Amino acid sequence: MTESCSHLDEIREVTPAADGCVDCLKTGDSWVHLRLCMTCGYVGCCDDSPNQHATKHFHVTGHPIIRSFEPGEDWGWCFPEQLSLDATSWRVQGPVAHRVHSS
Repeated sequence: MTESCSHLDEIREVTPAADGCVDCLKTGDSWVHLRLCMTCGYVGCCDDSPNQHATKHFHVTGHPIIRSFEPGEDWGWCFPEQLSLDATSWRVQGPVAHRVHSS
């Protein structure tokens, strides 16, 4: 992972907006994995999910950096520069991952 991203100054201490994809929860859709916007706290589904809400959020808002919202994962991603980032030191108010739902 690299830290040569020019968008690191746009990372904020965020509070996750939901425990699942904000838009999928509204429509009753499902997702594969979740991503957390490090500008505003929006939680969106990944590109392997049918709706790809995290990427759509980036295109609408321009918020450049997300982190995984999956348990045990501490990586980030910069959309404009297509860079993987180490998210271990990024501050989040509340959980850094969604709850694991048991069946």
